[in-house]
Amino acid sequence: MTPALEPIRRIAAYAICTDSTDRVLLVRASARSGTPGVWSLPGGAIDHGEDPNHTVVRETAAETGLSVSVVGLRDVLADMRSLPHRGVTIHTDRLLYQVSVRGGTLCDRIGQPTDLARWHTVEEAAKLLLRPFTARALGLPSGPIDLRPDEAPEFPSFHAVPGPDGLHRAQRFAAYAVATDPDGRVLLTRVADGYPGAGCWHLPGGGTDYGEQPGAALIRELVEETGQRGRLVELIGVASHRDAASLGPEGYPIDWHGVRAFYRVVVDSPATPTVSDVGGSTSEARWFGRDELEALPAERLTEVTAEAVQAARLG
Repeated sequence: MTPALEPIRRIAAYAICTDSTDRVLLVRASARSGTPGVWSLPGGAIDHGEDPNHTVVRETAAETGLSVSVVGLRDVLADMRSLPHRGVTIHTDRLLYQVSVRGGTLCDRIGQPTDLARWHTVEEAAKLLLRPFTARALGLPSGPIDLRPDEAPEFPSFHAVPGPDGLHRAQRFAAYAVATDPDGRVLLTRVADGYPGAGCWHLPGGGTDYGEQPGAALIRELVEETGQRGRLVELIGVASHRDAASLGPEGYPIDWHGVRAFYRVVVDSPATPTVSDVGGSTSEARWFGRDELEALPAERLTEVTAEAVQAARLG
């Protein structure tokens, strides 16, 4: 049995970087890490309020000595691992970006969580000890490198802690659906009173549970918030927004940093929307025709909704 460990969550961004011969850039965990000798994609935790695009550039430079630019988002996934030597079990939401090298010189590090950075062919990488998310990104089978908890602990989708400016701050990962039906209508939900963005139209979805994959979370939320059953089609993008003094049902201002993955979802058999999560953050759900959606004033859409609708080329 895994010993009782403190659950924590974090959001991180990683670089999938290949050279002209299709070798991939990997970094090795040092003796200071929980998995010394294990290789992974370069990257790390997203700072509060930081755009994930900036995180992957910053972390790649720190771990490899190379300057990179982001080409596009490749995947979003989640995993759990236990670190008994630290007394914690961690749920990490991982954003994987394709990047290209702009400059710099590959270098090793001393006294840091990673110590080596090297280019490897996929065949060479297959012979290394790889973190499971890295193996998945490279299309390789993953070995039992990470110690997983026996079951996902109870833990909220966000946890507000006092910040250096006196405000509580919370970083939250969420997954949302740009859901359409066979007639091209778009499904939106209205934010309930007492929540940030009250009265605005929003995408169905929300914060993921501990140990939950983003795609599974949004399909679950779709049913809870609208009564619709959909199928996941593709990842569209990730939005990162900060609301530095948002007042919600907690009763005190919170410096929010939301990182939200949004996906295209198709509802093949649409029905009249119903909200089963009564008393929650959703007060209403309805289908919008394309003309109705385009006619909505910008101030009646949440930030992530406007960004996702534009990315999906619906507005």
